[in-house]
Amino acid sequence: MPELEECSGYKYLQETAYCRETIQSCKRPAIAEVDTFKKYPAAEKIQLPRTWELDEARITPLLQERRSLRRFLMEPLTMEELAFMLWSSQGITAKAGNYSFRTAPSGGALYPVETYLSANLVEDLDPGLYHFDVEGFALDRISDRDSAESVAAACMNQRFMAQSAVTFLWTAVYRRCMSKYGNRGMRYLLIDSGHICQNLLLAAEATGCGGCPVAAFYDDEVNTLLQLDSKEETIIYSAAVGKKVQQPSRCTL
Repeated sequence: MPELEECSGYKYLQETAYCRETIQSCKRPAIAEVDTFKKYPAAEKIQLPRTWELDEARITPLLQERRSLRRFLMEPLTMEELAFMLWSSQGITAKAGNYSFRTAPSGGALYPVETYLSANLVEDLDPGLYHFDVEGFALDRISDRDSAESVAAACMNQRFMAQSAVTFLWTAVYRRCMSKYGNRGMRYLLIDSGHICQNLLLAAEATGCGGCPVAAFYDDEVNTLLQLDSKEETIIYSAAVGKKVQQPSRCTL
């Protein structure tokens, strides 16, 4: 297997990274748009029921109310709420041999995604940057500097991120997945981060909070804030979370 830097998956992430100095000169491929919904006009259509009476339907209100929110109350999260969100997104739920299974699935149970936090408004937690120690279910403080403004600036100056109670920053440890799956492992890295983010958003909804996923950032600036070796680990996704200002509009089933 070629070394990491020679893998096409690795090159893809490196070549699609955003940099403040070059973003204006980046050329987006001219790819034609397609319809939002795919239709089969000639196919037989079987209507699905819009109501259900299942124990599992307890998740229905969370899915119904989830929206990407960019306005938050300036009200702190409790440590219990934060802990619940962390557990929901990546907490360990079972063990079998050398494997520790989590709330979100991962290809080969390798879990190449790491969680970092930019804490801004959390009770009993000083503002700063933290790493989530999944195995120990604890936070590692990596910087005691108030990071909310710096993170918002690194995320293409999206001001709402500076007003969130906490911003989740997910990174990919390339080798943890690609050492087994090679280039195919790049797909699994990205898929894993989507599982984790959705779990977080539903947990946020369950605690009266809301969130907004963010994939627009200057990769090198976020990596520098998190003190990462970007040749081995890089930012791939993020989400700002805070208490809701108001309920989003509803479209009932």
